[in-house]
Parts: sequence; C-alpha cells; structure tokens
Amino acid sequence: MPVVVVESPAKAKTINSYLGSDYTVLASYGHVRDLPPKDGSVDPDHDFDMKWEIANDSRKHVKAIADALKDDNALILATDPDREGEAISWHLEEALRKRKAIKKDTPVSRVVFNAITKSAVTEAMKNPRQVDEPLVHAYLARRALDYLVGFKLSPVLWRRLPGAKSAGRVQSVCLRLIVDREMEIEKFKPQEYWSVKAMLATPRGQDYEARLTVLGGQKLDKFDIENSTAAELAVQAISSRDLSVTSVEAKPANRNPSAPFMTSTLQQEASRKFGMGARQTMSAAQRLYEAGYITYMRTDGIDMAPEAVMSARDAIKEKYGESYLPNSPRMYKNKAKNAQEAHECIRPTDMRRNAAQIKTTDADQRKLYDLIYKRTIASQMAAARMERTTIDVGSADGQIGLRATGQVVLFDGFLKIYEEGRDDAANGDDDDKRLPQIAEGEAAEKRSVTPEQHFTQPPPRYTEASLVKRMEELGIGRPSTYASIVTTIQDREYVRKEKNRLIPEDKGRLVTIFLSNFFRKYVGYEFTANLEEELDDVSAGTRNYKNVLDRFWRDFSVAIAEAMDLSITEVLEKINDALAPHLFPPTEDGSDPRLCPNCGAGRLSMRTARSGGAFIGCSNYPECKYTRPFGPPGTEEGEIGPDGKILGYDGEDAIKLMKGRFGPYVQRGEPTDEVPKPPRMSIPKGWDLGDVDFDKAMMLLSLPREIGPHPDDGEIIEASIGRYGPYVKHGRTYANIGSVDEVFEIGMN
Repeated sequence: MPVVVVESPAKAKTINSYLGSDYTVLASYGHVRDLPPKDGSVDPDHDFDMKWEIANDSRKHVKAIADALKDDNALILATDPDREGEAISWHLEEALRKRKAIKKDTPVSRVVFNAITKSAVTEAMKNPRQVDEPLVHAYLARRALDYLVGFKLSPVLWRRLPGAKSAGRVQSVCLRLIVDREMEIEKFKPQEYWSVKAMLATPRGQDYEARLTVLGGQKLDKFDIENSTAAELAVQAISSRDLSVTSVEAKPANRNPSAPFMTSTLQQEASRKFGMGARQTMSAAQRLYEAGYITYMRTDGIDMAPEAVMSARDAIKEKYGESYLPNSPRMYKNKAKNAQEAHECIRPTDMRRNAAQIKTTDADQRKLYDLIYKRTIASQMAAARMERTTIDVGSADGQIGLRATGQVVLFDGFLKIYEEGRDDAANGDDDDKRLPQIAEGEAAEKRSVTPEQHFTQPPPRYTEASLVKRMEELGIGRPSTYASIVTTIQDREYVRKEKNRLIPEDKGRLVTIFLSNFFRKYVGYEFTANLEEELDDVSAGTRNYKNVLDRFWRDFSVAIAEAMDLSITEVLEKINDALAPHLFPPTEDGSDPRLCPNCGAGRLSMRTARSGGAFIGCSNYPECKYTRPFGPPGTEEGEIGPDGKILGYDGEDAIKLMKGRFGPYVQRGEPTDEVPKPPRMSIPKGWDLGDVDFDKAMMLLSLPREIGPHPDDGEIIEASIGRYGPYVKHGRTYANIGSVDEVFEIGMN
C-alpha cells in the first residue's frame, strides 16, 4: 500500500477520500528542511555547498512518513505542481534517504495535479514521473541567492545604517518602487488648467452637456486655458455666439471579457474589489484549492482545459441562453516566459457550482470563490455591444467648437455577470452618459456656460494590487513570491499601509537610498528581471545554476567588501548628498537651503535616530537643538519629529506627542536620572493624530480614572486603556468596555 505525501493535512484528507484504503496519505506540513539562519549555510568557496537542516517542528512529520514506509514500501510524492512543490518533494526524498527510510528497492515517484478533484487525482496517479531536476536546481539557485543577499548584505546595513533591519534580493527592489514613487509625489508641482463646459438644449427642450474643444478656431490642448482670465474670455466667446449641431456620429463598439485569473490578476482584483491584501487573498485561495473548489492558485497561465471551456459554455447556455454564448469558444494564450510557472488559469473545478453552493463559513473564501467563478464564466461569454455617439456643436464662424459624448449598452453580454475593477479611475470619464435624440444642423440653445478650475495630480501611491501589477510588468518576482515580497516589506516596517495605499517609512527610504548608492546594480529593475530570466532558463534545463550563482557572487562579494570599508559618517554624507534635492530644495530667495533657521550658523543635515527613523538636525548640536521631520521643508506641520511635538505646558512640564516603536503616545516632561520613564499613555487606536491636542493629551495622562468605591468591599474601581483596549478594573479583575469614550464617561450606575 503506497505512502502518498502532500503538504497539508486538509489536502491529505481530501485526497485520502478519493484514493481510498489502498493508499496511506500523509502531510509533510510544508517544507521539511531549510538553510539554518546563520552564516555559512551557503558556502561560495566550496561550489556553493548548502547545509540543510530539518526544522524541529518537521522532525515528527518526517518520522511519521519514515514509520509508514516500514510497512508500505512505495513512496508517491504528490506536493504542489510548481517549483516550491518540487522542492518539498526533493527535500523529503533527500531527508528520507538520509534516514535510510527509503531502501534500494523502494519505488519513489512524483505525481502532479492542477486540481484536487477525484478525476484529476486518479489521472495523475496513472502518470507518475521522477522529481524534475531542473526545477529543483532553479529552487536551489533562488534559495542560495536570497540567502547570500540576506546574510551578506543585512550585516552591512546594521553596521553602516543604524535602525535598518534587513535587505532582500527582490524585496529591496520592490521597496525601491514604493520609495521612488513617493519621491515623485513630493517633487510634483501641480499645474493649473481650466476647462469650460456648457449645458445645451435641443429644440425639444432636452438637456445635454458639452465641453469646449475649439477656441479661436484652434483645437484646444489640456493646458491651453491657463488661468481664470483665459477661462472667462472662453466663456464670453461661447456666450456671444449662436451654436448649432455640426455633426452626429454613432459608432458601434464591442467590449470583450477579461481573460480568466492568474495569480497576479487575482491579487489585483481582490485588492480593488474587496481591499484584500496579497497574503490574505492567497491564504483564502489556498484553502479553496485544498477543499477541491478551484484549480492551483500559483500560476502565470490564462489558458483553460478544453473540458472546462465546454463545461463553462454549457453553464452559460443553461443559465443565460444562447444569445450570451459566442459562436466559438474563447481561447486565451499564455504570455508567461517561464513554462514551469504557466499552469492552467485559476478557475472553479465545477462550473455548475456557484458561491452559494460551496461549503464554507469563511467570508473571504466565499467572496473570493464568487470572484473566480464570475470571472471564469464571463471569460467565455459573448462580448458586450455598445453604441458610442459623438456630437460636435459649433459657431457659424468656426471660432467655437464643443463636443458631447455618450454611450449606450445595446447588449450587456458578459457584463451581465462581471466587470473588471480599476486601480485609479480616470477623471472626467463621461462616455457612459446617454444622450438625447440630436439631429445635425439643429440649433443648440445655451442654458449655462461654466468654467472649471483643475490642477494636475501627482502619480498615485501604489496599492498592493498596482504594485504587483508593476512588478509583473518589470519582470520582478514570480506568482509564488508576489504575496511574500509585499508582506515582508510591511512586516519589516519599511512600508506602512494607509487607506489601502503603501507609504514608505523613514527607514525604508534610507535603506533604498543606501542600496541605490552603494549597491546600485542589485536594486536595478533590469538586473533583477534579467536574473529572474536566468532562473527561468535553469528551470527549463537550458542553463547551469552553479554558473548563475558564481557570476552573481563574483561581483556581489566585491561590492560587500567595499561597503564594509565605509564609515557611518561617509554613508550618511553620501545619503545627504543623494537626498539633498529632496530634503533641501532651492529656496525662492536664493538663500542657502541648508542654513539652520534657528541659530543661523549651523548646517542642516540628515541624522539617524536609534529607533531607525531619521530627522533633519543642526550641525551645531548640542548648542543648537533645532530639528525638523525627515522630508522636504514644509512637512513639519502635523508631523512628529524625533524629539516629539510639543502640545503645550502643564506647569513646567512639556506635554508632548511622541512617536515610538509601538506607535504614537503622549508624554509629560523629559526623562531624568530620577525619573527615567516619565508618565506616558499610548494614543488609542482609531484616534486621528491631527486631532490630538493639549486637552486630549491631558485626558490620557490623567488615566487611570477613579470611578468610585465598589459597594461590597469599598475598593476603588478604575477605568483606563491598555494594550487590549479600554477596560475597567476592580482589584485584580479586569473587564473590557465598549469604547475609549466610556473610559472618561462611565459611572457607578
């Protein structure tokens, strides 16, 4: 009776039900071996020898598999059908051979399936193979590269850049994307421009809106109307002329459905539609896959199995009728450069099963399944048919021209079930408006003419969705790594997420500037993408992985050695120079932007705080204690500097708003030898820092608040705020209360 090994117990349970009592199905619980997190686990001097260690948690699982093999002398490795799954199978076989659990006569085979269904699993069992060596080599190369960058570059960061935590081969490049975008936003100077709209009416009294497109006989560009004076002149030019319809053009248009999901597009759409992070999306998708509801969720592929296409077409015909079915099936071709990542698209395993029919109480799983189901069905539906109408209105002398656009849906097609979300909806997208019946040559009565002021907008900050999309465009990372990269930079506190947007922290900026100056090549988008392509070649069996490692290490080790010779002062000076245009932009009056505004003699420069943050300080410290927050001038308001933000004074004590490693807090006075920790209180979750003033700080610092004596024993009952939220306390008994406001209002009754 063969022993079948999969990654998770949930997957094991499902597969066991398909294979029956002829097989023993066990779980490895993920990777069983890894490189110990210490120096020397990858040895570049001995042909990149890698020292693997079985994790303590994995020992009992390896033993359970070894014990099972004593009775059942056949091993079937059925881990996931990608590089990581191949690696787990390879590690298991290696670990079991070292334990001598696999004998000379023990048959070992590898099976893969793209969906955990009875038909997929039984079909896979009929087609066993050996572990794919090139795929394992690609895994080994990635693991060695990530280790060498992490364990050789991170110590350079710790010693040369106080407060930095770690660097990673792809995570640092991803962080650079976010930092570069933030600096673009900060450099951005809005440009004013104006548009003019007119509310017009047909001879039958039906209103429609048109925008000015021709002025003085010339076609208008976006910035041609620069200010309010020019806008008023344009309004007068329209108001003083009679207008008529010069052309009416109606064009049919088709809109085709999006391709089925692959990993990156699923993460993007779940972020747009539900605000789900990459890790949250992949966790829900993993559970849906293990329950047999969807196909494998780490893929670069968008093609669909022929039987799934026909099943989708049957479901469409049954539910929506023949008119919603295109004449022939829609075929989507994979664009993935690496065939090893291009499994089938992410789709339901049963096209007749909608979200209401899956057995789960988890909200994330249900809404993600609904998304996958609708996207898959929509991908095989008929195109939506539209009619787009363009109306041109002008004056007899040709000096003025206005345009109205509209669109009507003649047949909804795939839109009946699904429409793709957008990352940043375009402004002024008014094509969807329905226009009244308008005939060429008829008069256009002016109801109103309105000028409107606009300013150009900076590029938007990345969401997790748009970041994954950009990484995909640049060829950085792969389906199996997107979620972990985006999560790591947040866990390291290099980036924070606010309103679903990713914003770099000070330490994230500093790490990026440091790496861009001293390891420029290794945070380059092109270098990282080229390395990914080389690793794809390894997995395809066309490149030797040791050669890839050797070429990388030769240059990288030199860069590490050079960086270790730098002093902290040299590093900070270089970062100051690199950030000078951002931190100290030219002043309007031409004065020195680095001259201290407090003492008038010292030079301003960037300093690092022990917490890992940064600030701008004066070179005359400690005589001059001027500081301002890290960033360009003008970021002071509302910001908390390294010495805190003074909200006011209570007697001689300064009441400050401070920023600590566990979040913002208020503090009374300064630390002294007698009182090393002055009174402090964390800002409650949900409070806007901009609203924290002197009075609110004093309220917080007054806690705990006495409510009154307990009627049974006379001991005082108190209300306060702790790490788990607001509470009341009597003796050693604590009880949570509903809101922070109740802490200051609750009484004995």
